[in-house]
This record gives sequence, C-alpha cells and structure tokens, in this order.
Amino acid sequence: MSAPARTYPWASHFGGRAVTFRFMRPEDKELFKKFIRSLPRKDNFYLLLDVHNDQAIDSWMKRVESGHIQSVIALENDEIIGYCNLHTNELPWMRHVGEIRMSVSGTHRGRGLGRTLANEIFVLARARGLKKICARMTASQEAAQKIFSSLGFRAEALLSDFVKNENGLTEDLVIMSYDAGEIWGL
Repeated sequence: MSAPARTYPWASHFGGRAVTFRFMRPEDKELFKKFIRSLPRKDNFYLLLDVHNDQAIDSWMKRVESGHIQSVIALENDEIIGYCNLHTNELPWMRHVGEIRMSVSGTHRGRGLGRTLANEIFVLARARGLKKICARMTASQEAAQKIFSSLGFRAEALLSDFVKNENGLTEDLVIMSYDAGEIWGL
C-alpha cells in the first residue's frame, strides 16, 4: 500500500524561522542555480554534474519536468535553503532503486531541516514502490554520513580515490543504502 501523498506547499518552523516546503518546478531554475552554486564546492562532490555549467542545470531541470527527478525544496523568504531529490531510472533492472541527493545551506544546518527533507523523499519513494534508496558522499563528509546513518542507511561501498576535491587531491567516495522494501513490506 502506498503512503499518502502530502499536500504541497506546507510550512513549518526551524530555529524560529518559517520554512515552506514544496516540489521543485522547472521555473525554479534560477533560484536553484543560485542556491547550489552558493554551497562550498566540497558539498557538491557527490553530484554527477558540474553545477557551474548552465547546460548541466538545464538538463537537471528537464529531468525534474519529466519526473525522473522528484525534488522537494525548502524556502525561507523566497530563497532556497535546502533541497532533497529522488533520482530514478526507467531501466528494467533499476526501476526498484532510487538515489537521494540532498543539501542544506550552511546557516540552516543542525536544525532538522535535512531530516525533514529526507522524510519527504521517503514518502515519495514509498509511493513509487522503490525497494532500495542509495546516497553517495565523500568520506570527508562525516556529518552527511551521520545524518544518513541516523535515517537508517548503511555503508555499502567505499570507492578509493574516486573524486577530486577543490585542491585537486583525490578523496574516497562512500555509497550508502537504505533497504526500503524490507521496512515498507514491498
């Protein structure tokens, strides 16, 4: 049985601040570009695209429009302060797997915003019948690993020297997964 869908937009308070949550839309491209490019480069190492390339952002928004990326954004005063994406694939051998990608602005971390965004994506993943959700991050992103561990993800793989940091040095990439099918009974 699918989880009930939430009605968007909805609002909550984090650290005394009003935050609105809603689905990302293609017309959010400039807002998203401003947000994603404001993050430290190391926060985007796990992404499969260069966020400083306008064509890559255009491609991302086309995937949002097509439904291959479902994204919930958090806004404060009409500015994106966090997002969480669910990326899916239509290949028959990958339809049961989704990948979660998430980031929260540095000034809004540590208040539960990332957990709230991830929980929204879990509802979407469950409604789609996904059985496994994965996440990737560099080994140096220890806070991200702790957050995903607290959500029930476990480390699946460590790819040595897989990404280069802002100094051109290689770092390990961690892949974590969440077995949603076991928990959701799918």
